[in-house]
Amino acid sequence: MAARTDIELKDDLDPDRFSRLVQMYEYVFEQYPTLPAFTALGHTISYQELERLSDEFCAFLRTQKNLKPGDRIAIQLPNVLQFPIVAIGATKAGLVLVNTNPLYTEPEMKHQFIDSGAKAIVILVNFANKLESILPETSIETIITTEIGDALPGLKRTVLNLGARYLKRMVPSYNLPTAIKWRSIVSGTQNIAKQETVDSGTDVAIILYTGGTTGVSKGVMLTHKNLLANMMQLRAVSKSVIKDGQDSIVGPLPLYHTYAFMMHCLTMIYAGNHSILIPNPRDIDGFVKVLAQTKPNGVLGINTLYLALCRHPKITEVDFSNLRFCGAGGMALTPKVAEDWTRISKCEIYEGYGLTECSPVVSLNLPGHVKLGTVGFAVPETQTQVVDEEGKLVASGEKGELWVRGPQVMKGYWRNEEATAESLTEDGWFKTGDYVQIDDEGYIRIVDRKKEMIIVSGFNVFPSEIEEVANSHPDIFESAAIGLPNESTGEKIRLFAVARDTSITEKALKEYCRKSLTAYKVPKDIVFVKDLPKSNIGKILRRELREQELAKLEKSS
Repeated sequence: MAARTDIELKDDLDPDRFSRLVQMYEYVFEQYPTLPAFTALGHTISYQELERLSDEFCAFLRTQKNLKPGDRIAIQLPNVLQFPIVAIGATKAGLVLVNTNPLYTEPEMKHQFIDSGAKAIVILVNFANKLESILPETSIETIITTEIGDALPGLKRTVLNLGARYLKRMVPSYNLPTAIKWRSIVSGTQNIAKQETVDSGTDVAIILYTGGTTGVSKGVMLTHKNLLANMMQLRAVSKSVIKDGQDSIVGPLPLYHTYAFMMHCLTMIYAGNHSILIPNPRDIDGFVKVLAQTKPNGVLGINTLYLALCRHPKITEVDFSNLRFCGAGGMALTPKVAEDWTRISKCEIYEGYGLTECSPVVSLNLPGHVKLGTVGFAVPETQTQVVDEEGKLVASGEKGELWVRGPQVMKGYWRNEEATAESLTEDGWFKTGDYVQIDDEGYIRIVDRKKEMIIVSGFNVFPSEIEEVANSHPDIFESAAIGLPNESTGEKIRLFAVARDTSITEKALKEYCRKSLTAYKVPKDIVFVKDLPKSNIGKILRRELREQELAKLEKSS
């Protein structure tokens, strides 16, 4: 059974209009020079300024003798103006982007940098101490450090940077003697002569790290064509509610995440629209203040953020009269949150579904055709099918694994032919690992995950990664991590642990996990047990644990 939509790609939505991302950016800079492109921390840059600043960064990269087209550059930044400037500048220089979560721990950073073979990095000084500790093990030679306010004008920049360093003490001491300051490279005052676009020698534009059922994360290779096609697909289904060259869209989701990157660094740029970036979405007071001040036309979020906004005491004071588009993805949107947000804002949420391997958008609820509890229809030029364990099509409405085929499907996993062969069929179908049902109208409903990955606030968490850290504690014999429903984060992590020494406490084990795991990967609660359910060959049965816990929750409700 295939989900279909009658929306087509045509005219300015032709996926073959551009062959490289740089061509799209050049078109936008010529088409919308004076319009606002990005705002962050109260400062706005136009498309003309974005072009000039990214040209300056590109010119610097071309002077680096250790960098050549096709090399990888890591970007470890929050939602600040430097992010789009760096991303576009590096693309102009023919480099391949490697978006990196700023909250990563040293082991997570090390894996990603070593695996990608990154030779350069742009990093916020707040995280530079972590880079220092792992740098000798990587191939990174060009280091560019930047401070939170570096893209802001004079006095505001100085106040913000000094405040972060000395008042809030957000910048740990570090020693990177070869690091180059971003402000010495990009000032917006240099007259950079136009240079020929550099062909990277590879069709890969970006490597984004995502997961699977076992081991550490894998690098997803997305080509220029993948990203351009998905950009056009997303524009096609949202064009009725997002107006080119007119709208402001608030972006609280991190730009290093595939969902936000596609929306703000590609789709909204192509539309000539204005992205208002939120550097710290956990600051809900500040988020609500931005909504009140800007009266945006759109908001991009996930269930967790919409829930927090709905619960804020001042949200009903915000003027949402301009709001036409609210997008949700990354995790399941609960009906209660969707209904509460629509009641408060008078704008329904268009929930979608995607995966990093699909650039990421696969499906989206269409304006005027939202069906709660589903992730909508497949976007144009996208084929979907639902298959059983043997790869055979199931009957309409029956549950099975979703396979996707379309121009947005990845090239493969970086330097991992085995994983690529397991996930992509010879005729181009990507096996999502998600169980779905597609109804007679073509709406897709996510039923369950075939893989045992846990999704916390839209982020993939691999049980084996948590277990490996927990099991390394001298007092832990073995453990199993599962995800359980949580209203705020979609899922929460519960760890079942068998202790060697029964004196160990939940608090002590959590503190131990925090040393190696990003905050959202640390178990929410830990249950100490005598043993874990296992198969005949000794494999721990996480699914059985999860089913037992879900049964308890259902019984208690």
